[in-house]
Amino acid sequence: MRLPDVRSIEKFTERWVLLRAPLNAPILEGYVTSNFRIKSSIPTIRYLSERGARVVLLSHVSGDLSGTIEPVYHELKKHIDVSFVPDVLGEGVQRAIDSMRDGNVVLLENIRRADGEIENDKGLAEKLATFGNFYVNDAFGVSHRVHSSVVAITKFLPSYAGIQMQSEVDHLLKARKPTGTSIAILGGMKFDAKEPLVEKFLGSYERVAVVGALANSFLRARGYEIGLSLASTADTAQKLVQSEKLILPVDVVVESGGHTSTKNADQVAPDETIVDVGPETVAQLAHIVENSSYVLWNGPLGKYERGYGKPTEELASAIAGSRAYSVIGGGDTIAAIESCGLEDQFSFVSTGGGAMLQFLLDGTLPGIEALKYQH
Repeated sequence: MRLPDVRSIEKFTERWVLLRAPLNAPILEGYVTSNFRIKSSIPTIRYLSERGARVVLLSHVSGDLSGTIEPVYHELKKHIDVSFVPDVLGEGVQRAIDSMRDGNVVLLENIRRADGEIENDKGLAEKLATFGNFYVNDAFGVSHRVHSSVVAITKFLPSYAGIQMQSEVDHLLKARKPTGTSIAILGGMKFDAKEPLVEKFLGSYERVAVVGALANSFLRARGYEIGLSLASTADTAQKLVQSEKLILPVDVVVESGGHTSTKNADQVAPDETIVDVGPETVAQLAHIVENSSYVLWNGPLGKYERGYGKPTEELASAIAGSRAYSVIGGGDTIAAIESCGLEDQFSFVSTGGGAMLQFLLDGTLPGIEALKYQH
């Protein structure tokens, strides 16, 4: 899928470019805790700035509609020369944009502070469009949202895909139909998004491993006790559990009364909660990965946010050390590889979480369709 590419624009000097960038880094107590997405935005920003474009950055703050994006500005400043305007609209923004020179980069305040952003308001999009001559979407991770700065904006400006956006599309299209010996590993929760992917991948991958909370309903469908563990209420697992391609945990870590223990997956007691996979499961997955030519991975093997991270990090190391072409994504998954210092050891790391899952299922996103069929 070839989208209108920013690299096809012939002249940037004396032109303003509105760039929807993937700057929604996690922020804790006023500081950015992961700069992965910020670094992924740099190639497109530099491409534009070095060619004389006057770059106006639009982005949002993860999980906080009213939070300030200023901590991101301080992190971004470590990589490029950029200034910050603590507003989205108004006279101050207009003055800052009017005073820009070729190659300048300006970051506006959290776009979700603007009325109408999440409603895909055309009025807001039209106002934003007055700030630019072109619009570029490089924010794959938010392109599953029908928001004003993602979809409606394309109705008012010539619109293009950024470098990161095109890379995401290229890699994830191939991930939908892998070649060679392949395994898809799906973990975490997000039952509604991931259970349809299990079904889809059983038709396109040689093996599909289901781990994390996602596995609980499949274990239950096999007749195993899952105790107090969270599970899906859908009947997807019941339909798929007999597939010979499906791999489920063979051992699990359970928690009860403040104590943890490891046991076979078919020995969980009614008063226990499954919190992670066991060492036999990790060893099994590592062996399959070692003998695979293509690996897709999204989602942790256990309750990573609660400190159950060792199996997830062991799997990350196994994939990073393999010869397989590896494509990974998801917030906790990326956190795991960052904690191990393995960010550069995978073939491709997606900036999307929910966007990655939706693209793998549908082959497109609203933000991509808006670029393809702009008015």
